Amino acid sequence: MANRLAQTTSPYLLQHADNPVDWWPWSPEAFEEARKRDVPVLLSVGYASCHWCHVMAHESFEDDDTAAYLNAHFVPVKVDREERPDVDAVYMEAVQAATGHGGWPMTVFLTPDAEPFYFGTYFPPEPRHGSPSFQQVLEGVTTAWTDRREEVAEVAGRIVADLAGRSLVHGGDGVPGESEVAQALLGLTREYDEQHGGFGGAPKFPPAMAVEFLLRHYARTGAEGALQMAADTCAAMARGGIYDQLGGGFARYSVDREWIVPHFEKMLYDNALLCRVYAHLWRATGSDEARRIALETADFMVRELRTAEGGFASALDADSADAEGRHVEGAFYVWTPEQLREVLGEDDAAFAAAYFGVTEEGTFEEGASVLRLPGDTEPVDAARVAGVRARLLAARDERPHPGRDDKVVAAWNGLAIAALAETGAYFDRPDLVERATEAADLLVRVHLGEVARLTRTSKDGRAGDNAGVLEDYGDVAEGFLALAAVTGEGAWLEFAGFLLDIVLEQFTGEGGQLYDTAHDAEQLIRRPQDPTDSATPSGWTAAAGALLSYAAYTGSEAHRTAAEGALGVVKALGPRVPRFVGWGLAVAEALLDGPREVAVAGPVGGELHRTALLGRAPGAVVAAGEGPGAGAEFPLLVDRPLVGGEPTAYVCRHFVCDAPTTDAGELAGKLGG
Repeated sequence: MANRLAQTTSPYLLQHADNPVDWWPWSPEAFEEARKRDVPVLLSVGYASCHWCHVMAHESFEDDDTAAYLNAHFVPVKVDREERPDVDAVYMEAVQAATGHGGWPMTVFLTPDAEPFYFGTYFPPEPRHGSPSFQQVLEGVTTAWTDRREEVAEVAGRIVADLAGRSLVHGGDGVPGESEVAQALLGLTREYDEQHGGFGGAPKFPPAMAVEFLLRHYARTGAEGALQMAADTCAAMARGGIYDQLGGGFARYSVDREWIVPHFEKMLYDNALLCRVYAHLWRATGSDEARRIALETADFMVRELRTAEGGFASALDADSADAEGRHVEGAFYVWTPEQLREVLGEDDAAFAAAYFGVTEEGTFEEGASVLRLPGDTEPVDAARVAGVRARLLAARDERPHPGRDDKVVAAWNGLAIAALAETGAYFDRPDLVERATEAADLLVRVHLGEVARLTRTSKDGRAGDNAGVLEDYGDVAEGFLALAAVTGEGAWLEFAGFLLDIVLEQFTGEGGQLYDTAHDAEQLIRRPQDPTDSATPSGWTAAAGALLSYAAYTGSEAHRTAAEGALGVVKALGPRVPRFVGWGLAVAEALLDGPREVAVAGPVGGELHRTALLGRAPGAVVAAGEGPGAGAEFPLLVDRPLVGGEPTAYVCRHFVCDAPTTDAGELAGKLGG
C-alpha cells in the first residue's frame, strides 16, 4: 500500500512511496501529527542518485519490522535535498556542528517544533565498526524521548541557539581587489596537485569554478601559472576515468587522486559547469582536446539528460544491473579484458585494452577496469580508435542503463543553458543553442508560470510545490544572460532582470549580504545563508555574477551596487579558502576587469558578433543587433550607429568607450582575443 509520498513529483520520494514506512513529505501537517501523538519526527534526507540512500532504504525502510517500530514511535518525514536545499542546509549545518562530518542519507531526530536533538547519516541494520544499528538508534531515541524529555528539550534548545548565534562574517568593507585575488591564487597554487592536476587529495572533485577563476585571471593578467594549472587539470580529467571515454560527460568525483575510479553518478550541474569550462579553455588556448570534451559533454547532456518537455533531468544513477542482475555501482561503465574480446575480437581488444588502460587485475572491482587514456599523448590510429569506441558504445548500450532522476531543477538548468548556448555559438552548433532556448522556454513557461516567482523543480512539465531559492534565481539569470548574448534576443535580458529584481527585493539583507531563502519563504529554525561554492556556485556568488552582468548590460546602479555588496564575502573568504569560493573569485575577476561592455551594431551571428563572443575579457557582456529596434532590445545598442555603413563594434568599461571599430582583428585585440 502506497504512503503519502505517492502524491509527490520528486523521483526520490517516489522511490519510497511503496515502503512499509508511513512516510510524510516535509509539511506543517507532519509536525502537527507529531505534536498530536507526542512523538519525535524522524527526518530522512537524501536524493535519487545517492548510493548509500538506496542501501539504507533497502536494509531498513523496506524492512517490515523496522517500519512497524518507526511508525509506532515516530512521524517519519522524507525530504529530497535537491527539492528542498533550504531544509537540507539547515539540518546539515546542525549535523556537521554536532558530529564533525555530514553526508547523505542524513538522519535527524526532531522535536515536533522541528528542533534537532540527535543526528547521524547512514545507520546499518546491525552494529558495525563501532556504529550502532538503526534499530538500536530508534530504541535509544524513543527511550530518551519517553524517560528524559527535559534533557532532550535542553539539547534541542542549545543546538538551535548555537545555530542562531552563527552570524555570517562577510567582507563588509568593500570589494575584493588585486591583493585578495593574488592571495587566492597563491592558496590554490599551494593546494595544487602537480602530478595529477586538480586540488587536494582523494576523493577529488572536478574544480570547474576554480578553473573558471584561473582562466579569467590569466585573461586579465597574463599569469601563465594560472593558465597552466587550469589546462593541466582539464587535461588530466579528460584522460581519466572520471570522464566517460565512450559516451562523454563527467562522473561526480574521483575516489582517488589520479582521476582513475569515479563515483559513477553523473550530475547535470557538473556536466554543465565542465562543458562551459572546457569551451572557455578552448577559447583561451585553441586546444583540440578542450573543444572535443566541450562538445562531447554538451552532446551527452542533450542525449542522456534532456526531457520530453525540453528541460534537463538532474542525474543518472551510479548503480545499474550487472550481467547477473545484481544492482551494483558502475556496472554500466566498466569492462574486463574478456568483455572487450567478446565485442572486438582478439586484435582490437588488445589494442583497446592498451589504449583505455584495461588490465587483467582491473582498476575497479572484480577484475573490471574503468576506461581512461593512460598512455602518453603520442598520436595513435585515430580511425581505429573511433571504430573501437563506436563498437564498444553500441555494445554498452545493450546493457541495463542506470536510472535517471527526471526532475528538472531550475538552477541546474540555468547552468546548462549557459553552457549549451556558449558551446553552440563557439563551435557553430546552432542545434545546441536551440536546446538551450527550449530549456529556457520551459523555465519561463512552467517554473515562472502564473505566479511570477520561480519554482525550484518540475517533473513531466508539472511545477513542483517548492519555492525557488537564491541559487535558482542566480543561475537561471546567468543562463538567460548567456542566451541573450548568443541569440541577440533581448527578451532573455528582460527575464533575467525580472529574476534579479526579485533577488533585490526578497533575498538581500543589510550590508549587501544575501540569504538562500526569500523574506517570505517558510521559516525554518534558522534562515540558511551559505556563500561558499561547493558542487555548484552558491546562490550568493551566482547572484553576484548575474547582478554584475545585468548592470553592465543596462547601466543599472542598483544592480551594480548589489553585486559589489555581495562580493564583500569573496574579499573575506577568497584569500582563506579559494577552493570553496571559485565562482566568487571568477566574478571578482569580472569586476576587476570592468566588466567590459561590447555592443555590436550588426547582424547576430556575423563576424563581429562572433569575435565579441570569443573575447577572453573576464565576464564581458555582448549585445548584438541591427536596425532601429535593436536599442529597444538592448540598452547597450542605443545610439550605436554603423560606421561607413559597416557592422561596427563598441567596447566600453567604467563609462569610458574605445573608438568604434569595423575590424574583427582590432576588436579581438581589445577583448584579449
